[in-house]
Amino acid sequence: HHLRKPLRYLGFGGSGKQVRDLLHVDDLVRLIDEQLERPDAWAGATVNVGGGSERSLSLRETTDLCRDLTGHRVEVEAAAGDPRPGDIPIYVSDCSHLAQLTDWQPQISALETLADTLSWIEEHEADVLPVLAA
Repeated sequence: HHLRKPLRYLGFGGSGKQVRDLLHVDDLVRLIDEQLERPDAWAGATVNVGGGSERSLSLRETTDLCRDLTGHRVEVEAAAGDPRPGDIPIYVSDCSHLAQLTDWQPQISALETLADTLSWIEEHEADVLPVLAA
């Protein structure tokens, strides 16, 4: 949206209904800080970390939010072909094991995560433009 380039929803009928959760880097850093403060409590623990269902969006929902944040409407092509190998229609992190070890919860909403990502891209445009424009 920032670059006003067209988008394509791949697989699953090109509907854009695939769902993913989002996790803001600041939320992740808070968890890492907690782990560094209490390393013995985390020794050997393997957990999923993600935004969970409260911070999940479909591609369509993400497109709408990006449109609102940038003020740019971009063309979206529905590429109805088969899903790519390994692609799944819904991924939302199950953080139940993490919840057994800590009271940590993500605090930053999906909208705030997208807004902060856009701000970062705008602030670092000269550095990231060659990669994003490729």
